[in-house]
Amino acid sequence: MSSHRKARSSNHPLARRALGLGLFAAGIAGAATAVPAQATTGASHMAFASDHVFSHADRAHHTRTEDSFTIRQFGTVNAAAARNQANAVSAGCSADDHCRSVALSFQIVTFAGERTHLNAVNLSDAANKECTGCQTLAGAYQFVVSTPAPLTLDAGTRQRLADIHRRLDALTRCALPAAELKTRVDGLAGEVSAVLRDAVAHAPKAAAQPTVTLHRHLDGWPGR
Repeated sequence: MSSHRKARSSNHPLARRALGLGLFAAGIAGAATAVPAQATTGASHMAFASDHVFSHADRAHHTRTEDSFTIRQFGTVNAAAARNQANAVSAGCSADDHCRSVALSFQIVTFAGERTHLNAVNLSDAANKECTGCQTLAGAYQFVVSTPAPLTLDAGTRQRLADIHRRLDALTRCALPAAELKTRVDGLAGEVSAVLRDAVAHAPKAAAQPTVTLHRHLDGWPGR
C-alpha cells in the first residue's frame, strides 16, 4: 500500500456532491489515510482509505493548483470503504483581476474477495465566492479494481502509473483553456484505466471476473 500526494489541504466546509456505491459514514474527511484492520477474532477483515485535495485562490494568491495521485492496495477484505474528494475555491477576485483554482484527485483502490461489501464515495465541489470571471475546477477520479485473488501491482505497472502522475502534476499547473484542460485530464484517466486493465489481465484466474471501474466527477468552470 502506498501513497503520494502534494500537501496543502484544508477542511473548509463546502457543498458536496457524492458519486459511488452506497453511502459513506458522515464526517469522515481530511488528509490521505489508508487503514486496513482485522477484528480480534480474526473473522473479519476491513479496510478504509480517504484522500482529499483542496485549492483556494484569492486576491493574495491568484493562482492555486493542487493534485493527488494515490494507490491503495487492500488485499483480501470482507468490507472496504473508500472516499475520494476534490474541492476548489476562488474568492474575492474580479473580472479584471481574476483567480484560477484547480484541484484534481486520482485515487486507485484494489481489493480482493468474492463477497466484499464496498462503500465508495467520489465527489468534487468548485465554488466561486464573489469572484466574477474566476476559473475554478475540481475533479475527482476514483479507480476501483476488484479481483477474486489479491492483486499486487508490479514494478512495471507502478512505473507506468508514476509517469501518468508526473504528467498530471504538470497538467494541473499549466494554463490551458478550461475545455482543453478537462479533455487532457480525462485522457490521463483513460490511460490509468488502461494500465489497470492490463494489470488485471494477468491476475490469477477464477470463476469471478476481475473488474476495473472508474468513478468520475468534475465540477466548476466552465460550467459555472
